[in-house]
Amino acid sequence: MKLCITSTGKDMDSRVDEHFGRASCFMIVDTATMDFEVVSNTAQAAEQGAGISAAQIILDKGAEALLTGIVGPKAFSALRAANVKVYEGASGADSVRGTVEKFNRGEYSEASVPSGGPGRGGRFRGGR
Repeated sequence: MKLCITSTGKDMDSRVDEHFGRASCFMIVDTATMDFEVVSNTAQAAEQGAGISAAQIILDKGAEALLTGIVGPKAFSALRAANVKVYEGASGADSVRGTVEKFNRGEYSEASVPSGGPGRGGRFRGGR
């Protein structure tokens, strides 16, 4: 599976970035082989719509699933409409490599609603 993980850096030992739309970069990881591609998040500096633009970036790279800390409601809807599975709850204390390993062990559940909406986390409660 091509899994996108939000990252603070450009290698598998980088920490997970907990915020999808404002993440520094995306790691597109083949969960079977651990091969990966680093993709810069050119949407992170957008005044508005960073999540939707970030969603388009990972869709263009063929990601089948996203694993991050939180996703805003518009980005969540865009990803789900494109049949990309969304997994939330990744911690910035973990490395990308460790997060993929946890994913492969089934430690994350697919999200049915976004966590980043008003009153639910993310930029609406003091996040980025």
